Amino acid sequence: QVQLVESGGGLVQPGGSLRLSCAASRSIFSAYDMGWYRQAPGNQRELVATITSSGSTNYADSMKDRFTISRDYAKNTLYLQMNSLKPDDTAVYYCKATRTINRINYNYWGQGTQVTVSS
Repeated sequence: QVQLVESGGGLVQPGGSLRLSCAASRSIFSAYDMGWYRQAPGNQRELVATITSSGSTNYADSMKDRFTISRDYAKNTLYLQMNSLKPDDTAVYYCKATRTINRINYNYWGQGTQVTVSS
């Protein structure tokens, strides 16, 4: 079982920055693709960014110029650097670990961290 724990959320003013972290319970980064997703009240959960086990990244169009996803294999930690935050970025942010083994998908989610962008 993989456990993921997010941290780093909080209240920030528009235009500000935050860095989210997602600590994994064990070393999974060599095999798992990782991602950040978010869910605002009344909305479906949406993709923010993903990073494969080999380090290739992908971003939602509205965030690719402001957010940066990265991973630290030594610390078993996934990061999301968020700059130029907007009120529309307010949401609960979740990290996800995913891997396909013998055509079976294994997905693990963290509990989420709240990000609120407001003046």
